[in-house]
Amino acid sequence: MEPLKANEIYGTWATLLLPIGEDESIRYDALQEQLKTLIASGVNGIYSNGTAGEFYNQTEAEFDGISGMLAEACNRAGMPFQIGCNCTNPKQTLERIKRIRPLKPGAIQVILPDWSPLSQDEVLHFLDGVCNAAAGIGVVLYNPPHAKRVLAPDAYAAIINKGIPLVGCKTAGGDEGWYAQMRAIPGLSLFVPGHRLASGMQSGAHGAYSNLACLHPVTAQHWYKDMRTNMEKALQFEERIGMFFKQYIFPLIIEQHYQGQAIDKMLAWITGWGNVPLRLRWPYRSVTEEEALRVREHCRNLLPEFFETGVWSG
Repeated sequence: MEPLKANEIYGTWATLLLPIGEDESIRYDALQEQLKTLIASGVNGIYSNGTAGEFYNQTEAEFDGISGMLAEACNRAGMPFQIGCNCTNPKQTLERIKRIRPLKPGAIQVILPDWSPLSQDEVLHFLDGVCNAAAGIGVVLYNPPHAKRVLAPDAYAAIINKGIPLVGCKTAGGDEGWYAQMRAIPGLSLFVPGHRLASGMQSGAHGAYSNLACLHPVTAQHWYKDMRTNMEKALQFEERIGMFFKQYIFPLIIEQHYQGQAIDKMLAWITGWGNVPLRLRWPYRSVTEEEALRVREHCRNLLPEFFETGVWSG
């Protein structure tokens, strides 16, 4: 596909979740079925090799295989897609970018090198090198709250003012002051957490690499369409989503110390849409089936729309 401009990166983007077998191998057949379902769901785009795709725990051959599978399916269907070339090794990031350029993704996602925090000058130097390697394909910076260096709005402004052609960023969001500063930066697609997308869009965000699409991509996309046509209704739905996360998801992260990728896989497992096992690759701990079944019942009570995707009431 043609490279995406910043104003073409918006809405609900769904991640590929890595199906791991009992022998620690990737279940490529399940990944293929997941891709078919995501394409049919009508989401605004699909991306690979983020945290839920366990990019940090793949061989280079596996990275190439997943990237090729995503590109083939999305190019055939006309579905926008991004490839995560995330790696803690910056040299390996460049090598991954060079290898996937012929696959023609709409954009490439990267993280900042993660062993030592970068200075602002080093951030600029890194992103300049990444954008040069991308050779005209847009670059999106994935900067989660657990990154060694979490960029403030003035750092994003410095990147754009330096002439580095970053087209988007995936962030944790912020308060109204933060949004006001981010809105003032031209030419940058701002993505925020999926469970706060309605309020985020009201404040100036453009979309989400969405954990709600993990729960069910069809319902997540219906919700995004409501944000475009009936924000009051969308915000009311976000209140119930927030209640579910506060009561049943955040305690798993804060008190039981499950990783975010374990939660994303659990969200897909409880609605069953993607044939995604709960299992994470060694050495990370997966949510237990007992815990997931408990969360499923609470989710069904609070957010029945995710289990009744043929009927959308919001």
